[in-house]
Amino acid sequence: MTSLSDKLPNIAVLGFAAFSGTGKTTLLESLIPVLMAHGIRVGVYKHSHHAIEQDEPGKDSFRLRKAGAFQTLLSTPARTILTTEFPETPTSPDFYHLLQQFDTESLDIILVEGCKEQRFPKIELHRHEMNKPWLYPDDPDIIAVATDRMITCPLPCLDMNNTTQIAEFVVQYVQSERHRSPN
Repeated sequence: MTSLSDKLPNIAVLGFAAFSGTGKTTLLESLIPVLMAHGIRVGVYKHSHHAIEQDEPGKDSFRLRKAGAFQTLLSTPARTILTTEFPETPTSPDFYHLLQQFDTESLDIILVEGCKEQRFPKIELHRHEMNKPWLYPDDPDIIAVATDRMITCPLPCLDMNNTTQIAEFVVQYVQSERHRSPN
């Protein structure tokens, strides 16, 4: 039987789980530069429920994809973009397979925005005014909560508006994962 740790890449993976509109992207946008200042190399897995088009109609890479290429790697001096086409199916691509696509040699952590239904370590983000239920009581993979109103719970409770505090938690998490990992 495959364990959860066998499915995850051999570096720290940490999700930010919350209902839509809670501020996941806003938090990550402010958190990433703080982590980088601590020397943490960050990759991000962003999940979307919507089909998006990153390419422009008429461009060579778009035309080659539309001609039937299952994968297209667009390379420029500044970045590369790998696009993989999936057949029209009602299920999303495998989360764990996609995590394995990251170049883990050049990263210290993969931060995951969304994917709250997947099994992997997560921080729950919770805004009281949204009046949504807490996720942590039903999700054993939530290792901390970050909220705009402190609560008493069995997990570390972080201030959602204190990026420095959350960054310190993430840095400690990365360090603990380095010690756990056989690398």
